[in-house]
Amino acid sequence: MSAAGSLAVFLVGSLAVQIRGSLRFGPAELGVAISVYYVGAAIGSVPLGRLAEIVGGARVMRGAAACGSAVLLLMAALLRSLPVLAVLLLAAGLVSAATQPATNLFLTRRAPAGRQGLAFGLKQAAVPSAALLGGLAVPALALTVGWRWAFAVAAVLAAGAAVTVPRSRTSLAERRRAPRPTPRPGSLAPLVVLATGFGLGVFTATGLSAFIVSSAVDAGMRAGDAGLLAALGGAVAVVARVASGARADRRGRAHLPVVATMLAAGAAGYVALAVGAAQHDQALLVAGVVVAYGSGWGWNGLFNYAIVRSHPEAPARATSVTQVGGRLAGAAGPLAFGLLATHVSYAAAWGVDAGMALAAAAVVLVGRRLLVAARRA
Repeated sequence: MSAAGSLAVFLVGSLAVQIRGSLRFGPAELGVAISVYYVGAAIGSVPLGRLAEIVGGARVMRGAAACGSAVLLLMAALLRSLPVLAVLLLAAGLVSAATQPATNLFLTRRAPAGRQGLAFGLKQAAVPSAALLGGLAVPALALTVGWRWAFAVAAVLAAGAAVTVPRSRTSLAERRRAPRPTPRPGSLAPLVVLATGFGLGVFTATGLSAFIVSSAVDAGMRAGDAGLLAALGGAVAVVARVASGARADRRGRAHLPVVATMLAAGAAGYVALAVGAAQHDQALLVAGVVVAYGSGWGWNGLFNYAIVRSHPEAPARATSVTQVGGRLAGAAGPLAFGLLATHVSYAAAWGVDAGMALAAAAVVLVGRRLLVAARRA
């Protein structure tokens, strides 16, 4: 359910070869369109996070899933040009902005305390699951009945998710009477730094979601096999996010240093992708996908869990602040990657991602020190 908005952008990335061929645009234009998705998510993150605190996570989750279904259906029916793609991805970004803090609030309030790490891992696994579904959509739908059917099927899945969201335990009148959570003094600065680290990590991951299929095809891989490669990456990320969440429940503390370690290890995956793209070495591409998706993109659930654990008084507000960094970087990431891939090479773009992953690890550690100091003050 938490991937209702993300599914649109992952499908666009996985079906990029077919969509670009149909609508006649290149990697740079694809990067611009996907960046618009993250702009919409950045614009909506904080206000929609506050909305979740006011009306409840379940209500926002249900509405977001229904809106996501509508956006996917419009993509199937109306996608005829690059501007239309950008507008629909903007709407999908707003759906994602509403979904993330709402689900974080929902899990904080309803998941058992000793299983919240696993719950957040499962929730964040929905995002690479969307990448997995997008990759499978290439051989299953795009190369058989056409890429539009992939969006139609995804719309049905999102509508089903809207129906399955549990009802809120409190009425709107009761929520209006409840006192509003107030943030602790000095809590914003660490969140801003952590948002920056989160954003740098997301910057790298957007290349995976948007361009791994195009990069693999450019390196000589068949389109169907490239789609399966994206599906493999999504499956690895699902396992990594669930496993890291389960380990977090047993560890109990010090989650952000683990996030930094995973980001640093993920840089090795981006290096492998860079070398594989330069040498047209498909074995290196496969190895790079496994490491980059597993470590370099498997940390998101653990990061969000660490943020809500450190801000139990307002988890939706706290994660909406950190999500802004991710959304802004997500807007810059596909644009930068697409420009580098078009005007330099895919190898250069993956190399930049490797450097960004290392920078993200360093900034997360700085943010964690500030967070610990703010708690002691």
